[in-house]
Amino acid sequence: MTFVESIQTCFSKYVEFNGRAKRSEFWWFVLFTFLGSLVTGALHEYLSALFSLVVLLPSLAVAARRLHDIDKSGWFLLLYLIPFIGWIVLLVLFVLDSKDPNRFG
Repeated sequence: MTFVESIQTCFSKYVEFNGRAKRSEFWWFVLFTFLGSLVTGALHEYLSALFSLVVLLPSLAVAARRLHDIDKSGWFLLLYLIPFIGWIVLLVLFVLDSKDPNRFG
């Protein structure tokens, strides 16, 4: 999946927490949100906050679908609430290869 396809897919599945997302879809969207945050943050504080709100739900949805791709529940996203250790665990989970077949399709 290309950079543009990933962004289009993530925004077309704005709040779709079911299904699966391949690594490329997830990491291209992470890159998009990172670059968007840098650019909007450099322009204006309120613009950056607005951008963050716009990409919040698509980011959570693609992360949940990425976890489904490795046969984990989307509830694993709650690990974000555990500083450092939870973040590291999620990072490791996000880089794992897909598991076929699995219970999420």
